[in-house]
Amino acid sequence: MAGRAIMLQGTGSNVGKSLLVAGLCRIARRRGVDVAPFKPQNMSNNAAACPNGGEIGRAQALQARAAGLEPTTDMNPVLLKPESDRRAQVVLNGKALRSEEAAAYMANRGSLLPAVIDAFDRLKSAHDLVIVEGAGSPAEVNLRKGDIANMGFARAADVPVVLIGDIDRGGVIASLVGTRTVVDNKDADMIEGFLINRFRGDQTLFADGVRFIEDRTGWRSFGIVPWLPCAVRLPAEDAVVLDQARRKDGAILIAVPMLSRISNFDDLDPLRAEPDVEVRFIPPGQPLPREADAIIVTGTKSTLADLAMVRAQGWDHDIIAARRTGAHVVGLCGGFQILGNWLEDADAADGLAGSADGLGLFDMTTVMTREKVIRPISGTTLADGDPVTGYELHTGRSQGPMLEKPFCRLDDGTCDGAAAAGGRLIGTYLHGVFASDPFRSRWLERLRSGRRSTLNYEESVENALDELADGLEASLDVDALLALAR
Repeated sequence: MAGRAIMLQGTGSNVGKSLLVAGLCRIARRRGVDVAPFKPQNMSNNAAACPNGGEIGRAQALQARAAGLEPTTDMNPVLLKPESDRRAQVVLNGKALRSEEAAAYMANRGSLLPAVIDAFDRLKSAHDLVIVEGAGSPAEVNLRKGDIANMGFARAADVPVVLIGDIDRGGVIASLVGTRTVVDNKDADMIEGFLINRFRGDQTLFADGVRFIEDRTGWRSFGIVPWLPCAVRLPAEDAVVLDQARRKDGAILIAVPMLSRISNFDDLDPLRAEPDVEVRFIPPGQPLPREADAIIVTGTKSTLADLAMVRAQGWDHDIIAARRTGAHVVGLCGGFQILGNWLEDADAADGLAGSADGLGLFDMTTVMTREKVIRPISGTTLADGDPVTGYELHTGRSQGPMLEKPFCRLDDGTCDGAAAAGGRLIGTYLHGVFASDPFRSRWLERLRSGRRSTLNYEESVENALDELADGLEASLDVDALLALAR
């Protein structure tokens, strides 16, 4: 017997849909419900590798964790990974399908709906409850034709919708009432109610606002979610959050250049969670700070394009100078490739065709290939024997003398990455390496002698998910909300 489903859509992007779905998945799991998350279409360069192969949006991997499940490609059948302002790689059922201009994708995306429905039906058949996350907003009526992410999916799959408004962004009354005004009546009929997210202060002062929304829309309120501090301890999906880091006086300073196609920046979340570490994302137009204890060059969806950006910003000189003056330098995935001698991508497999000299910190060359490596991996560092776990998610094959001094040995007997200068220079394809507590603690101690981490990162994520669920239980009519599922 197929399970039931409910969908959360938002009045706009970044209103909290991903975390609210994660919180509801944790609530359902704690109630003994076999629940799974689903997002028909996602646009993000923050991806996660599934144990059985393929990649999905990182947010759906977190939601799966909240539900007590391993992530699968059925949870996010269509993933769009931007390669430029107007072009993205289309990932279908976990595998790269093609790269496509935005206009072409929008014209043809309706053809992907059958695959989306098939993935959704498989989840419904396997679980009692599926909680669906929309993308963007149904109020973007100019994008309604061929939609597979919001109302196009909801109507095709007959899934009731709850609309989320974010009061912290301002204009929440207008955004909710305005959505009811602009959407088609048949789309509006799919919406059973709304909730308000990220409220600060005295909620009684907004009681008249809730009644006004209910009167103008005909929808019921399921509650008001306060600003929940635990949310900042959970992996973020969108790069928009990268400018929200707090300054920490006297902390270890880690500088991260904000690449134009930065990807998998959640690799840095464990470092951001450390109480005496400041991870400072450096935007274009600013030099990398000379006082940085370490520089981390992250992954990127378009390695050649971001290598060109590094040079255009003068960050190449900053990185080389930092290395010469004793700062630690780490390259993660595409960042590792940027730090090599040479990059070549004849077939535009990684977003931009061409070749270029790298920064030359690693004596290696990388040739991009259309075949993408996607797999969870684990191993131990060769320098200290610390266990590390994570996943590979990259195109390109690297080779050269530097790889004869690998960073770690994997459990399958192969080696990964490169390390030199007593650990002051590290390159690795292992996403998630800083989530491994022993390695992170030792690395931080090398940055500042005597500094040892006491953070259990995986436990902190679990605690944050439980706190998120507690906050939603206390503020929403969860029973009524989940009872909508059909």
